[in-house]
Amino acid sequence: MCTGGCAKCLGTTLIPLAVLCTLANILLFFPGGEVVEDNVHITDEVWYFGGILGSGVLMTFPALVFLGLKNNDCCGCCGNESCGKRFAMFSSIIFAAVGVLGAGYCFVLSAVALNRGPKCDTGTQWTYPFQDGNYLANHTLWNMCQSPKNIVPWNLTLFSLLLVMSGIQAVLCGIQVVNGLFGTICGDCKCCGCCG
Repeated sequence: MCTGGCAKCLGTTLIPLAVLCTLANILLFFPGGEVVEDNVHITDEVWYFGGILGSGVLMTFPALVFLGLKNNDCCGCCGNESCGKRFAMFSSIIFAAVGVLGAGYCFVLSAVALNRGPKCDTGTQWTYPFQDGNYLANHTLWNMCQSPKNIVPWNLTLFSLLLVMSGIQAVLCGIQVVNGLFGTICGDCKCCGCCG
């Protein structure tokens, strides 16, 4: 079944992306690679767990469903194996939608965090010294953050990775929505191949 093989390929790709998003979010709890003295010194968007919940945990469910679709016939349907596989492909559309929501959550949080900039010590107080992404093009503004050391490139790198990986996850889940529709309508399909 080509739609099942394609789903398995998508699931195989989503698992490492989910792990990487989780790790990136965990690293954001250590601004500049250091342990902070007070949790209020961590950028607010990190506490919304976009990489852990959105692109991590919520992405695990669709990935596992996609991995099992190639051999899943949902116990057949009144003894008709093709009907069961069609139902399994239809259910994958629902899980793909969950994946799109999770990836979208992480994507939006990462975009907001990149635009807002990191929370840092400016010498007088812990605040967000950057406005509306103005620091992205002007690297001299980065000197406004005195501690944690290298907080701007740290946050910029990790939130950019989360943005890109969650975007890829959303696209892959979108592909599964289309693949699931084909699998629901066509059932078994030996004539085409996506990844297997």
